[in-house]
Amino acid sequence: MQTLAEIRRLLAARGLSPRHRFGQNFLHDPRLVQRLVQAAEIVPGEVILEVGPGTGTLTEALLDAGAVVIASEIDRDLCGLIEDRMVERLGDAAPDRFTLVAGDCLAAGRALAPAIVEALRGRAFRLVANLPYAIASPLIATLVLHHASCHGLFVTVQREVADRLTAAPGSRAAGTLGILVQTFADVRRLCTLPPGAFWPPPKVESAMVAIRPDRAAAGVDDPESYARFVAGLFSQRRKTLGRILRDRTPGPAPGGAETHGEGAGPPWPPGIRPGQRPEELSPQAFVALWRTMRA
Repeated sequence: MQTLAEIRRLLAARGLSPRHRFGQNFLHDPRLVQRLVQAAEIVPGEVILEVGPGTGTLTEALLDAGAVVIASEIDRDLCGLIEDRMVERLGDAAPDRFTLVAGDCLAAGRALAPAIVEALRGRAFRLVANLPYAIASPLIATLVLHHASCHGLFVTVQREVADRLTAAPGSRAAGTLGILVQTFADVRRLCTLPPGAFWPPPKVESAMVAIRPDRAAAGVDDPESYARFVAGLFSQRRKTLGRILRDRTPGPAPGGAETHGEGAGPPWPPGIRPGQRPEELSPQAFVALWRTMRA
């Protein structure tokens, strides 16, 4: 596995250095790299998507575990480095075991870049990656909501993002990202990573997260509509549900009762009150309220 000294040497040999604009903080702690790979429980021959492979530290560990790796790298200078290294490492097996896609991993409209979709060829895959901070939230949401062939995500992210992904109802971190991902998946924080595990060290802590989708259990047949609904409520998070929704569904309050200033609204599902605010609801409550609003 690549050491910090080797990462520095590989970059220096090509006149390269970490680029802040691409969020390049290379994970170099071998124990944490292995922990991420082990958490994914890779089966030899399965397809793994890696976003932001850098010099290939995690990539090599994934290949050692038997994965077929599709790597997406936005830094075209690094593309030449990692491609040369993987060809040297894999030899004649390189075309079957490793594919490099140069460019942004996301296209417009919350979709994977067409080149990645083409490389996947309709196969089931999982994401295992040390994610650049800027891309973490949109990529995770995109894969969980819109790519049923993604069967798991095992990633390092900024600790603040991990807090949002795992937020409980009523917590300060509760928001759109956490509700959406928790609706369609089981989310677990695996560990916290100190800044010193990366080079250059970021100014914040990171966290390792395991996300295992269970889309059938969500009971949501239109993820895009549901996502818009959740985002719409959180865009007015300081207001109560009754005030947010009073103009969406005309008619009397539930059961003909007064809403005490909350305005008219939907027939509230059991356990949900118009005086609550969006961050107080669980994912299951959001689904119930969304279904009611669609009826």
